[in-house]
Amino acid sequence: QVQLEESGGGSVQAGEALRLSCVASGATLRSYNMGWLRQAPGKEREIVARIGRLGLTTLYSEAVKGRFTISRDNAKNTVTLQMNNLKPEDTATYYCAAGESAFNLTYWGRGTQVTVSS
Repeated sequence: QVQLEESGGGSVQAGEALRLSCVASGATLRSYNMGWLRQAPGKEREIVARIGRLGLTTLYSEAVKGRFTISRDNAKNTVTLQMNNLKPEDTATYYCAAGESAFNLTYWGRGTQVTVSS
């Protein structure tokens, strides 16, 4: 079973950037589709980006398309979310997730907090 650990969260001003990283252990990352999800206080968890096993396919939510980029390095067992031009509405806890299906991500990290102030 894969274990996931996120890092890179923090507090920034609107318009700035952050880079989130997720390190996997306990399994080979290339066996899994990966994604980043977020949950803001009082809101449902939403997926913001997905990436296929080989990194050839990516999907983004409309809210982050053009600003966020998901990538992976299977050799290093890592997945990254580059977040540019951050907005206050991006404030949330961000989770790395893995799954055999890109639309059923069953393994989760503990999350990392991102706070964007205006």
